[in-house]
Amino acid sequence: MEWVWVIFAGLFEMAGVAMINQFNKKRTILSLILLISAFGLSFFFLSLAMVVLPMATAYAVWTGIGAAGGVLVGMIYYGESRHWKRIFFLSLIILSAVGLKFVS
Repeated sequence: MEWVWVIFAGLFEMAGVAMINQFNKKRTILSLILLISAFGLSFFFLSLAMVVLPMATAYAVWTGIGAAGGVLVGMIYYGESRHWKRIFFLSLIILSAVGLKFVS
């Protein structure tokens, strides 16, 4: 179950990053509440995962999901560059997170 918590934590991390962008565009109380809620849930699920998983593994996978997800959200929803080099390094982040799961 701990890996499910890490995945949820990473997904809420992605949502938090997207909400930072949204908050910078529209400084409304709703976007601020969503930003704080997304990061709060991210930390909550990360803390659940760290009850069982080693800190280094949980943190690395969490940041990998958040970083890779942030790049994907930027590419899909905000028109950021889809250059092959970005996609190559994005795949390295994802492969590293998957590799940590296999060795843990």
